[in-house]
Amino acid sequence: MGLRCGIVGLPNVGKSTLFNALTNAGAEVGNFPFCTIDDNVGIIPIADDRLHKLAELVKPEKITPTFLEVVDIAGLVKGASEGKGRGNAFLASIREVDLILHTVRCFKDDNVMHVEGSPDAMRDIHIIEDELLLKDLETIEKREQKLSSQARSGDKATKDKLEAVSNLRKFVEDGNKAINFQTDERSSDVIREMYLLSAIPVMYVCNVSEDDIADSSGNEEVVRVKEYAEKEGSDVIVLSAQIEAEIAELPYDEKKMFLEDLGLQSSGMDRLIKEAYRELGLITYFTQGPTEVRAWTVNKDAKAPQAAGVIHSDFERGFIRAETASYEDFIQAGSESVLKDTGKMRSEGKDYIVKDGDIILFRFNV
Repeated sequence: MGLRCGIVGLPNVGKSTLFNALTNAGAEVGNFPFCTIDDNVGIIPIADDRLHKLAELVKPEKITPTFLEVVDIAGLVKGASEGKGRGNAFLASIREVDLILHTVRCFKDDNVMHVEGSPDAMRDIHIIEDELLLKDLETIEKREQKLSSQARSGDKATKDKLEAVSNLRKFVEDGNKAINFQTDERSSDVIREMYLLSAIPVMYVCNVSEDDIADSSGNEEVVRVKEYAEKEGSDVIVLSAQIEAEIAELPYDEKKMFLEDLGLQSSGMDRLIKEAYRELGLITYFTQGPTEVRAWTVNKDAKAPQAAGVIHSDFERGFIRAETASYEDFIQAGSESVLKDTGKMRSEGKDYIVKDGDIILFRFNV
């Protein structure tokens, strides 16, 4: 199970630089709008110290981390919902992501042009979010018209759907995001089927200058974004996309020294990924053996058979039990054999809810 994030924002706010920092994939970067013409997609391994500590004990032939899929969606502009700036294609790309990384320019630089003339974080945020709402409203109205015709038959289920969609239209017309619309069993399915853009969780990424990385409290643009995000119930990550791109190219030891020189304990990328996981309710579990030590991503409420299904559908279908230990117990024991001798390896059944850091061996029969 991978996490798919879409980097969204106005042109020239640092999206492609952020993408390069995340993926080191070399997306073209230029000081002009629409430098990114097509979506860039990158698959990046997620750094997890636990994975490497396990590998030090097990000494497998290979180490396989879980991953993050990142899409650099070309810059949106005012009027994108009407097709301006290839807006329709860009907006369609957003529908396919699990989390929107809304990148906002929070620095001034006369050498880097801004599509609106000058940076203004809240204005820029509202331009993007208004376009998402306008596109959603178009989608909702089309569904409402279709249901209105179908409801003439008198079918109660169709009438219930129509009522839910009509209420949602009024809600969005008032400038509210679909993610904040209260649903029930009757309305949740029909609303989910529309894949509304404003129903996707958002994390705001404030792109600042190097001077503001360690302490952005004096950056008024960042303060305004944080206040807005708090009202929206969203997270904010403050970083310098340019610095992150430079850090991404360094070996591990040099990266650590670079961060220390900047007064940082971790990179913005690490913080971003950590918060993305938390936002989407994801956790990591591990499998280990002489061939491979591997990390896997599951929902935090996943039961053992569901976690097994992430590896292969046969594992879920033929699930018998899960031999499970916590990461901490495995590290303390130092090996699987000692773990079993000390009674810290448990046998769990179908109702076991997987915990973050669990080390699991699945038993199954197909």
